Amino acid sequence: MRGDEQQQEGFIVLTSLEDRVPADHPLRAIRCLVDEALSRMSPTFAALYAERGRPSIAPEVLLRAQLIQILYAIPSERRLVEELEYNLLLRWFVGLPLSQPVFHVTSFTKNRRRLLTTAVAEVFFTEIREQAEAHKLLSREHFSVDGTLIEAAAALKSLRPLEDGRGRGAAGRRRRP
Repeated sequence: MRGDEQQQEGFIVLTSLEDRVPADHPLRAIRCLVDEALSRMSPTFAALYAERGRPSIAPEVLLRAQLIQILYAIPSERRLVEELEYNLLLRWFVGLPLSQPVFHVTSFTKNRRRLLTTAVAEVFFTEIREQAEAHKLLSREHFSVDGTLIEAAAALKSLRPLEDGRGRGAAGRRRRP
């Protein structure tokens, strides 16, 4: 027998994001490494921010969000914020509870620029890489990159075929004059 679709407008959640993420999910191991690195960097973060003023997005949240953007090849910050709005796994990883709204994309962009233009980002990503290497989580067998995320240094119109010195193009065909 077919059940009826019941639409519910609101509900009370009696669980946490921690409960929703499977114990064996790969992001759990990565989150442990990230949290360890971020806790060691806490004094550095404290020195970057003023004692008074409006609270900013926590640097830990910014760096975790940036890492998620890299790991999941999310092409833009606007798309990242959208993903954080409805993807519980990514929300858990970044450290945003369900009760807290996701930051606005312009706030994220401004705060990220300030944080990532300092040496902090380099220290963070170096720390993560060293931890991953120490735990033997890296492999040299395969490496791939999403080419859409790499900024091109040349326009397509400026590309020219390579020549082998005898007037032949890269495919070995004779070039027309």
